[in-house]
Amino acid sequence: MTLIKSISGIRGTIGGAPGEGLSPLDIVKFTYAYCEKMRERRPKPCSEHYKVVVGKDARLSGDMVEHLVCGTLIACGVDVVKAGFCSTPTTEMAVVFEEADGGIILTASHNPKQWNALKLLNEKGEFLNAAEGAAVLACAEAEDFNFAQVDDLGMIEEKDFTDAHLDAVLALPAVDVEAVRAAGFKVALDAVNSVGGIIMPRLLERMGVECVCVNCEPTGEFAHNPEPLPSNLVELSEAVVANGADFGISVDPDVDRLALICENGQPFGEEYTLVSVADYLFSRVYNESLETGKSLEEVAAPYQMTASSNLSSSRALRDVTEQYGGEYFAAAVGEVNVTTKMKECGALIGGEGNGGVIYPALHYGRDAMVGVALFLTNLAYKKMKVSELLKTYPQYVIAKNKIELSDSALIDRILEEVKTVFAAEDINTIDGVKISFESRKEWVHLRRSNTEPIIRIYAEASTKEAADALAQQIIDIANKIIG
Repeated sequence: MTLIKSISGIRGTIGGAPGEGLSPLDIVKFTYAYCEKMRERRPKPCSEHYKVVVGKDARLSGDMVEHLVCGTLIACGVDVVKAGFCSTPTTEMAVVFEEADGGIILTASHNPKQWNALKLLNEKGEFLNAAEGAAVLACAEAEDFNFAQVDDLGMIEEKDFTDAHLDAVLALPAVDVEAVRAAGFKVALDAVNSVGGIIMPRLLERMGVECVCVNCEPTGEFAHNPEPLPSNLVELSEAVVANGADFGISVDPDVDRLALICENGQPFGEEYTLVSVADYLFSRVYNESLETGKSLEEVAAPYQMTASSNLSSSRALRDVTEQYGGEYFAAAVGEVNVTTKMKECGALIGGEGNGGVIYPALHYGRDAMVGVALFLTNLAYKKMKVSELLKTYPQYVIAKNKIELSDSALIDRILEEVKTVFAAEDINTIDGVKISFESRKEWVHLRRSNTEPIIRIYAEASTKEAADALAQQIIDIANKIIG
C-alpha cells in the first residue's frame, strides 16, 4: 500500500491501514484541513456558507472517495456542488462558473486503477501554490477537528458542467468550428474507460468530426496502463489505420493530458502536442500582423508573444516561439509552477511536454479539449496529413533515465559535481540542475524526486543516440560518487 502526502495533494492506493494507503480516515482528515485553510484564505461572515465544487474521474474507488469528501465538506458547513463524472479541466472551470471558493478533483490522473487522489483548487479553479498546499498538509497532520453544528451543515446540489466547458472552448476566436467541419475529419479516440469517453466524443460531434471510439465506456476498468505513452497505445494505433482515420486521440483518465497518433499509426509524440498548438497560435498572430500592419504585441494583446513550459520539456517549443519573434521562458516542473511563470511573462501559450496544453484565453489549466480543438483548427488550415505536419517542426528526442540511491544525502553531492564538471555551459538551478549545450541544441536535466530517493535524468538531442550518450555522461558521474 502507498500513501503520498505532498503540497500538491494526497494520493495513494485504495485500502490498508490509515497512513499506509488512501484510507477513509486520511480522506476525511485532508478534506477537513482543506476547509480550514480555505476559510483562512477567504474570510467570510459566519452567516455565509462556503461553496466547493467536487468532480471525479471514472475510477472504481470514485464513489467511495466522493461520498467521504462530500460528507466531510457538509460536516464542515460547506455547500457542495457535485459535478459527478467530470474531467479535471471541467472541474477547474466549474469553480469559476459557480463563483465557488474552491474545488476538489478526485483523480489519480495517469496512475493505475488502484490509485486515487484529492487535487485541491483555489477560488480561481487553479491548483494551490506550494505555501497553501504545505499549510493544508500541516493542518491535516495536527488532527485538531471541530465540525459544524446541525443547523450549520452544508448542502449538496448536483450539476453537469460538460456543455458549459465545451461552449467556452468552441467560443474561442482561435477555434474555427466551420473550417474543421468542412474538412470532414475522422479520428479514433482512446479514452481509457474514463471521463474522456463522455466529454471528448461530445466535443468532436459539435465540431463535425467523425469519432471511432476505443475504450470510451467510463467503467473505470482501464483497458491498459492509463498513461498515454506509445507503448500503451497499440490498440489506438491499430484503430487509426484500420478505420482510415486522419489521426488518433489519447487522453488520460482525467483528460488533462493529450497524446496524438499519426494517420499511419505512428506516435505524433507527447512533446509535440504543445509544440503544434503553439505553432498554430503564434502563426495566427504573425499572419494577422502582416495582414493588418499592426505590431505582434498589438495583435497578441492582452498576452505577449511568449511561451513557457517546464525544464524537462522539449526545446522544440522554444524554437517555434523564437521562429515567430517570440520569447520562451522555462519553469520548474509542476503545473502550478508553469502557470505562475506564464502569468509572469504574459504567455500566449504554455504547458508541459507530457501532452499538457495550457491556453490562458480559456483558463490556466492543462486541458485536452482545448488542445484538440486548436489542433483540429490548425490541421484544417494546413490541409496536410498529421505525419507531414510533424515533419515541419524541429526534431528532437528525449531520453528518460533515473538513478536509484540508498542514501538520499548523495543527491546533493551528485548535483554539485555535475555543476562543477559542466561549469562552462549554461546552467539553470531553479529545479535541480539543467545544463544546456547551446552550440548543439542539447540539454540534460537532473532533479530529485519528491517522493523517492532517486534522481530523474532527462536528456534531449537531435537523435536517440546523442540523447542516450548525454544521459550516460551524467550517470557515469553519479556512479563515481556512489562508488
